[in-house]
Amino acid sequence: MRAALPALALAALAGCSGPLSTLDPAGPVAGQIAWLWWGMLAGSFVLTLMVLVLVAMAFGPPRAVASRVWTHRLGLWFSLTVLSVTLGAGIWVGERILPRGDAVEVTAHSWQWGWRFGHPDGNGGWIESEEVLHIPAGETVEVVVTSADVIHAFWVPRLAGKIDAIPGRENRLRLRADAPGIYAGRSAEFSGVGYAAMTFTVIAHAPEDWQAAIAALREEASDD
Repeated sequence: MRAALPALALAALAGCSGPLSTLDPAGPVAGQIAWLWWGMLAGSFVLTLMVLVLVAMAFGPPRAVASRVWTHRLGLWFSLTVLSVTLGAGIWVGERILPRGDAVEVTAHSWQWGWRFGHPDGNGGWIESEEVLHIPAGETVEVVVTSADVIHAFWVPRLAGKIDAIPGRENRLRLRADAPGIYAGRSAEFSGVGYAAMTFTVIAHAPEDWQAAIAALREEASDD
């Protein structure tokens, strides 16, 4: 049993990293979400520990303890304290990730089963690409998410939470990549037999490379 515990711990920690891990944030919004996850995990651990202690005490000798200790102090006030702290953390995180200030606007249009992204070309128009979204690293990006058919969901776990793509509606999600890199994304809403392949990639370019990436997209579009 003791030998199995390190293996179980390593297996659990392995789930905290990877291209689709919400616990390996690469941006401030994802960082706040990861912080909230750990806070909720701590709260659930405290409540679970309390229950296990009470179960263990039930197997011991009788104790002369007033019933109000169990029903009020532990059952009510202790639980309310833990849950209130967890709720407060959720409100605090939600307020911190509200959209503020200017942002680079891009579009994400979904269908069964793919993604088409639009990027500003600097002249009031748009440059499109399929399955790859280009963003500037270190800048706030607002993604306008739409759908052509059924409900999908735009999700880049290491950069932000998810938001639904709903037919006939524009939903907006803000994200930011702290550093240049390639980040995995996918739809987080089952939408039919082709759902498993409904993935995409976000490439965050260094500020000095952002315009060059847009120019390359423009040249590729003109060649087509």
